[in-house]
Amino acid sequence: MDSGSHGPSSVDRRIAERLRTLRQERGWSLEDLASRSGVSRATLSRLENAEVSATANVLGRLCQAYGITLSRLIHLVEDDFPPLVRRSAQTVWEDAKSGFKRRIISPPARALAGEAMEGLLRPGAQITYEGPPRAGLEHHLVLLEGALHIMVDGASHTLHPGDCLRYQLRGPSRFEADVTAGARYLLFTV
Repeated sequence: MDSGSHGPSSVDRRIAERLRTLRQERGWSLEDLASRSGVSRATLSRLENAEVSATANVLGRLCQAYGITLSRLIHLVEDDFPPLVRRSAQTVWEDAKSGFKRRIISPPARALAGEAMEGLLRPGAQITYEGPPRAGLEHHLVLLEGALHIMVDGASHTLHPGDCLRYQLRGPSRFEADVTAGARYLLFTV
């Protein structure tokens, strides 16, 4: 997410509002959240005020502290959900620094357990998550294009188009896209 010279994007503002609300709902100070997430108090303040755009790594750390998925953070959850989600209504979030773009295909809803997203990593892009937002979160990752090397809970996997990696995430993970082809994949979480 790049706020550039035109100010924060709509997605950045919604993320900032959601981050502030999550912290306030728990009665945590910025210092409390900094201690729980490993993200500095100054960075948290700037994120909550939409002064900066969050990276995938920082959002991953915050989601871990809150015990929620990144999709739940990015998408404002409603009690009711539309059965049909048109592509034009699907939220797209980009971390230009890491080369990661995420399209939320089937956004989270309180009444539904699963979520679906499409990930796009530019050639050579790498993303590291220090831990899952919720221990045991079930993932089903299908590689559509390119090649993807994934480290999950200490195990290494290399995926090619059509491969599916299924796992319950309990520890750190790392995604590395092929240096020439990048990677495009679908991820289903339950």
